[in-house]
Amino acid sequence: MRVLVTGASGLLGREVAGLLVRQGHAVTTFQRRPSGVDGAADVSGSVADEDAVRRAVAGAEGVIHLAAKVSFTGRAAEFDEVNVEGTRRLLRAARGAGVRDLVFVSSPSVANSGAAIAGLGAEPADPVRAHGDYSRTKAEAELLALAADSPDFRVAAVRPHIVWGPGDTQLVGRVLERASRGRLPLLDAGAALIDTTYVDNAAAAIVAALHRMEHIHGRALVVSNGEPRPVGELLAGICAAGGVPAPSWAVPGSLARAAGSVVEKVWSRSGRAGEPPMTRFLAEQLSTAHWFDQRETRELLDWSPAVSLDEGLARLAEHYGRTPPTSGPSVAWAGRRDRCKRNGS
Repeated sequence: MRVLVTGASGLLGREVAGLLVRQGHAVTTFQRRPSGVDGAADVSGSVADEDAVRRAVAGAEGVIHLAAKVSFTGRAAEFDEVNVEGTRRLLRAARGAGVRDLVFVSSPSVANSGAAIAGLGAEPADPVRAHGDYSRTKAEAELLALAADSPDFRVAAVRPHIVWGPGDTQLVGRVLERASRGRLPLLDAGAALIDTTYVDNAAAAIVAALHRMEHIHGRALVVSNGEPRPVGELLAGICAAGGVPAPSWAVPGSLARAAGSVVEKVWSRSGRAGEPPMTRFLAEQLSTAHWFDQRETRELLDWSPAVSLDEGLARLAEHYGRTPPTSGPSVAWAGRRDRCKRNGS
């Protein structure tokens, strides 16, 4: 198949494009800087440029759309231009070019209003209740994409949850940078149970979606490793892999969420570059349970994760030139979890 992958310069996009190449597909990537994917043909450009989008999609039979503005902060207009209007341009160009299948890579945050999620599937995207401009615009874009689904132009949405792995700057990079400076607290003692997705697994699920469009078009699926862990255990494991001290000080989640809202506004008004040390969305992610039922996803995609979280952490340690720990914070968290299980709590 001739496949276009947008946003292939990011961690997940590179892995998706590379997997498609290894499977023997003719892959074109479209992003603002070179993807670095061996065997793929790069087309330089932005989803904000309609002519560039048309050039990129020409000749494609399938499209996987990952390009997006991903940040906790930023101007609302920038999120709208890239995430919503960029998706609209791509859908229009893909239909015009005769593309058969399009996978829109979304986020579980499109259906999350900040409340705990425990064992749900893919609830409907809701831009009104989504928290933050990223989640809002991804929700709007997902609705646009699924509304375009038809027998001749099949569209599905895949929502990988908290993707991480070697080279990740979104989760791993932030955790290690803040933990190394002592600026990463445990909210509510790090007890919230969350799902994450190792990057290889997320990429394999997205590619599986392209191959399974007959079964999934017109719908959204959440993808994760299906191994919920306490957030404190996950953070400790990442810190151990990167060789920095795990967070050891705790803050009530309610206080962090309130403080995040204030810090976010002050940071925005001050015009400071980069991201603030805490936002409401980040505080919600660190203090609220969010894990998903994966049974339907695995059945529909005929897919299951090949890399466990523990194996992923071992690979992360190797990436940083470290030996996976046999003792330390992550192991202590595991021991605590096992004791809780034995005690029936």
